[in-house]
Amino acid sequence: MHIVFVHRRGPGQFVHIARRLILDGWTVTLVCESVDRPVPGLRVLRYANGAAADSGRAVQGDVAVPYVEAGRRVADILQRLARHGRPPDIVMGHIAWGGMMFVKDALPDTAMVGFCEYYFQPKGGDVGFAPSEEMDIARRQTLRLRNAVQLSTLDQMDCGVSPTQWQRSRYPSAYQRKIVAQHEGIDLSRARPDPLATFRLPDGTLLSSGDPVVTFAARDLEPYRGFPQFMRAAAIVGKRNPQARFVVAGGDGVSYGSGPEGNSNWRKLLLEETGLPPERIHFLGQIPHRDLLRLFQVSAAHVYLTYPFVLSWSFLEAMACGAPIIASDTPPVREVVTDGVNGRLVDFWKIEEFAERIEEALWKPDLFHAMRTEARKTVASRYELNECCVKTQRLLSRVLGSRAQSPHAQSRDREIPGPDRKEEVS
Repeated sequence: MHIVFVHRRGPGQFVHIARRLILDGWTVTLVCESVDRPVPGLRVLRYANGAAADSGRAVQGDVAVPYVEAGRRVADILQRLARHGRPPDIVMGHIAWGGMMFVKDALPDTAMVGFCEYYFQPKGGDVGFAPSEEMDIARRQTLRLRNAVQLSTLDQMDCGVSPTQWQRSRYPSAYQRKIVAQHEGIDLSRARPDPLATFRLPDGTLLSSGDPVVTFAARDLEPYRGFPQFMRAAAIVGKRNPQARFVVAGGDGVSYGSGPEGNSNWRKLLLEETGLPPERIHFLGQIPHRDLLRLFQVSAAHVYLTYPFVLSWSFLEAMACGAPIIASDTPPVREVVTDGVNGRLVDFWKIEEFAERIEEALWKPDLFHAMRTEARKTVASRYELNECCVKTQRLLSRVLGSRAQSPHAQSRDREIPGPDRKEEVS
């Protein structure tokens, strides 16, 4: 079998299933703008940059046109594959950046699976979550234009995959029957507790389990991932607890939203605002994955905050490492964490309460012992890598089988061959 993955900066969320399929003898091709990590045996075909600025939320301006151009470029590549006798049996790709828009125009009878990460809504999600953010008609129009790219793909795909039930629920109800809630998986053999783990800071300090270490991790340090709230809570904890040490992994760029006005990045702005002494907080930048896992293993209190938005891999990995979890009480987190059972949940905006929960984890670790165990059990029962890959393979097989039985049927007129209810990730 030949599968083509489409991702702007791939393989991204497809890295695990791509490796699995290659080991099983599939021909696996990635069509992308750029590669975020190498995968042995993965054939890469690049298309020129045709998408808008990289942002997880809708941006102002004519957002649809660049994504349409990306879709055309991907379709050209798919047609060339077909002309040279190497057409895919199935195409699976991220639907947000336009690359999947014209798959069925290029390959009308080829099975198509969309990765449905996030659908923008004017209420209940990231947009309008901050009290200071206004929702005017121009913003609503921008959201609708951004969603138009996804809608054109939702209409033609045979099936969709969304990492969590909450992310699936953001999509229009008319299309939810096509979408299966299925996470890409967490490697529990790597993300695991290790009481003997150590982590060396840039200044040479060696951290180990039992040290009063408060950790925070995000791709970039910005409001979408609650970095301002973390810094303000850390400043409170730091003043009251001289022994506490704060370690932050994440870059100074902007993955979602926008940068701060009048400052180069949120890190500098929040350091100035909080007055947290630089010697008390260690900024690591973006670190290798193995180092991030070691950081989770020595954490005495791991803080995870997010707008109502996509759930971070790193959060589930921290849970799998048995780190004491203190997280924002927002919808994607509530799908995973039950307050007092496998972590503590706090209102995103209540800084003092976050500080209190951090102090509780630092100085009353016995209260978190059972929660740490339950956190790993949660990930093991619902997000274990091998099981997730098996479920995704079964889904691909069902879609391929359905297309073979009815190759000319319009996907929107057929029931989608998703997994049994018991196989869905809830």
